[in-house]
Amino acid sequence: MRLVIGNRNYSSWSFRPWIAMRHAGIDFETQVVPLDFTVDNVHLLEHSPSKRVPVLYDGDLCIWESLAICEYVAERFPEAGLWPQNPAMRARARSISCEMHAGFSALRNSLHMNMHRKPAALAYHEGTAKDIARIEQIWADCRAETGQGGPFLFGAFTIADAMFAPVVSRFHSYQVPVSPVSKAYMEAMAALPAWREWEAEALTEDWVIPGSEV
Repeated sequence: MRLVIGNRNYSSWSFRPWIAMRHAGIDFETQVVPLDFTVDNVHLLEHSPSKRVPVLYDGDLCIWESLAICEYVAERFPEAGLWPQNPAMRARARSISCEMHAGFSALRNSLHMNMHRKPAALAYHEGTAKDIARIEQIWADCRAETGQGGPFLFGAFTIADAMFAPVVSRFHSYQVPVSPVSKAYMEAMAALPAWREWEAEALTEDWVIPGSEV
């Protein structure tokens, strides 16, 4: 399999399936297509009908969109345990994954993912504050109700954690004040070998997208 991703430093959408697959020990190749969010990248047309990344190739099959890729991989490799086994927990994990995939636009627009950024606080508006509060509530509820057996949202690492991985990075980059529960969760995520591998590669990139340098 081959996963086509954007710049590791900025591409939050690419980070999600990559960390899920790498943490699960799934064998795949990574291809980086540098992004410039101010213009269309003609090279994306070679990979994705949506002209976006990430894109997963499995033989002749092409799958795009982060959550669709994660769902496909979970079905293709059920032994990887990328969703909770318990049906109720699995439904909850899918619910918060979809909420993350479709929402939190204020947070996305004001606190861009940027691992190169020297961690420092940044003023943000009320909409972003509401998004942050909702995310912290999700994390707290999951950790209290279904997080036994490990440091992640449902104990063991799942797709739900992969979906929130870019948020963890954003909270760190912009030094967002968080609860002790959120801080412990963020530290567990950042300690993952897959996370460290992605971050190390991101820090070697020399591409700069001015619009994402908040």
